[in-house]
Amino acid sequence: MPIIVLFYKECGLDLADIFILKSIYSIAMVSLEIPTGYLADVWGRRNCLIAGCIFCFLGFSNYSISDTFTAFFLSEVLLGFGQSLVSGADSALLYDTMLHYKKEDEYLKYEGRVTMIGNFSEAFAGIFSGLLAVYSLRLPFYVQSGIAFIGIPAAIALTEHAAKTRIKNSFANIVQIIRYSLFTNKELCYNIMFSGIIGAATLTMAWFVQPLLIELDTPTTWFGIIWTILNLTVGISALYSDKLDQRLGSMKMYTLILFFITGGYIAVAFNVSYIGLVCLFFFYIVRGFATPILKGYINQITFSEMRATVLSIRNFVIRLMFAAMAPLVGWLHDLYSLSIALQATAVIIFVPGLLFLILQYRYKPKEPSV
Repeated sequence: MPIIVLFYKECGLDLADIFILKSIYSIAMVSLEIPTGYLADVWGRRNCLIAGCIFCFLGFSNYSISDTFTAFFLSEVLLGFGQSLVSGADSALLYDTMLHYKKEDEYLKYEGRVTMIGNFSEAFAGIFSGLLAVYSLRLPFYVQSGIAFIGIPAAIALTEHAAKTRIKNSFANIVQIIRYSLFTNKELCYNIMFSGIIGAATLTMAWFVQPLLIELDTPTTWFGIIWTILNLTVGISALYSDKLDQRLGSMKMYTLILFFITGGYIAVAFNVSYIGLVCLFFFYIVRGFATPILKGYINQITFSEMRATVLSIRNFVIRLMFAAMAPLVGWLHDLYSLSIALQATAVIIFVPGLLFLILQYRYKPKEPSV
């Protein structure tokens, strides 16, 4: 990730092409996101994680030997399918494990630790990718393929505690869960939509980091170092997410997250300089505690037998939003400037985010959440 934009540019792609590829990845995820979430509920979380890791390994392996848009297209589809099998199943398996050991109240703490470990791992990998890229921009992909392979035996080693759901009419049950999550249960719907919008915002900003560094003429070796510091920031912030949530409460957290995320876009847009880079670090602090907190809210009001499907609906919203706006912001960057692209993204995120924030303020459940 820290050097992939440089890699794409070496292969002759511009930012619009890059965002199109990322849209393809998101569309591949979106096409299977909810079915694979349901598959995790009926086939098993562990089985989906194993299959997802295999797809991801194939996708990165193809990347390591490719240099054309068409080949990258295939890799993004493989990676999208792989990630759709993993997303939802991982958090659902974690929450069900906490239920098994009667520690569900500590879920947010452990989800925060998962986020922290993931970002710490990505942070240290960022240092090495920057150093490897000095010798060859393709070398990090060879190493990435090996790292991706490790996920397969890791997934095989997991233990699953949740019972698999047995349903006669799978399609009808998926539709029922979607209707319940997005229409019947208003509280769950507003949580999913708000979390999805914020997720799309943080994902999009991740793809703006490298164009910002390129604008600042940052040396290649510093790409990995800066990426490392950003991910360490996310990891440390995620570690304290449960304490912050306990102190502020859900509604104050929603408000803080929305205004700091959109404010981060505006701050960077009007400071395409090293000041903007500093603003980016504050954005990543908010990103660190936003992810586990918002996923935790959804888990608290979701039944176990549909947990992976519901989390996949959240991921579906994230990827659908990203797939819709990524080509637009990439085009705005190439045609106008990075600042214009960031400002447009801030508006796209803030308007629906504010709508669902207001709906959550106005909505009061008739009975306590299950």
